[in-house]
Amino acid sequence: MAASLTLGRLCIDPPVVLAPMAGVTNAAYRTLCREQGAGLYVCEMITSRGVVERDETTLSMLVFDPGESVRSVQLYGVDPVTMARATEILCCEYGVGHIDLNFGCPVPKVTRKGGGAALPWKRRLLGSILHATVAAATAYDVPVTMKTRKGIDDDHLTFLEAGRIAEDSGCAAVGLHARTAAQHYSGLADWDAIAELVQEVDIPVLGNGDIWEASDALAMLDKTGCAGVIVGRGCLGRPWLFRDLAAAFVDGPAPALPALGEVAAMMRRHAELLVAYMGEERGCKELRKHISWYLKGFAAGGELRQSLGLVDTLPALDTLLARLDPAEPFPVAELGSPRGRQGTPRKVSLPERWLDDRDDLGIEASAEIGVSGG
Repeated sequence: MAASLTLGRLCIDPPVVLAPMAGVTNAAYRTLCREQGAGLYVCEMITSRGVVERDETTLSMLVFDPGESVRSVQLYGVDPVTMARATEILCCEYGVGHIDLNFGCPVPKVTRKGGGAALPWKRRLLGSILHATVAAATAYDVPVTMKTRKGIDDDHLTFLEAGRIAEDSGCAAVGLHARTAAQHYSGLADWDAIAELVQEVDIPVLGNGDIWEASDALAMLDKTGCAGVIVGRGCLGRPWLFRDLAAAFVDGPAPALPALGEVAAMMRRHAELLVAYMGEERGCKELRKHISWYLKGFAAGGELRQSLGLVDTLPALDTLLARLDPAEPFPVAELGSPRGRQGTPRKVSLPERWLDDRDDLGIEASAEIGVSGG
């Protein structure tokens, strides 16, 4: 059993991190998950250029609940100078207490410019970005972590070298999504790779991939020796997963599975938080994307699901939720099954001749995305 996770001056107990997910981990969802159990809850990806240029959309995403004792942000960028300046702004002006660097995004619009999961192939550039960001954050006593993948594909693995570079750069920990960029979210995560990285570096390694239940987190720790876990798609429509994880990490009894009435109450709480941050119309629209995740496996009829997917006011939501059978038990067949996007393996889009020179420090200007949010 892992003890609490130490990241610089921060103590994360239990050692569980909510992965940043575009369009999902806003202040409302982070609050909802945090209410279920302690840990670290990371904001949606923010672009360094967006911060430095004071992009309106980017700055509007830097909203935090008063209960967030640690403001955690995932930062994306490819230019060391811009990353350092964005870090200074986040720490000084927004009170951010933890910065995670995104070198794991497999989305084609990012990798084809040399960003995200493509960037660790350029090891000198990776080191330059990490050193600059850590130096800027150290002035504010803020720990920096790095999130990466195994590599571009099975023929171009980078995770061991990237982990060493992160350690040499002063990163407090490295998170590994144990899939390649080519896999996207398909197939099984390679937990053996997490174990390899644990043996390669002395800083904490956080494992990510295929944690659908609390028991999966314990199994990952046991198999890999990692210091903590990162939970992404497994909590979609299931914020109570953090309650289950908190219980599991203290060897407590597993909480009972929620009946549909409890799930409905969670949906209502989620809507309430969204409305508080965004207003009723936008908040209800934001909730719509979560409806299918919350109701996955339940017997709620198609017409009711469709109506919930079009909800636009809290009173309308209350009326629809009242039509759900509160006693319907949780669909146990859904336990352990993947949630969210999966897709199929695909060739990774890369800049021309990207693989030719691993020590090239050149930066493609268009890779420095200006607008945050994925």
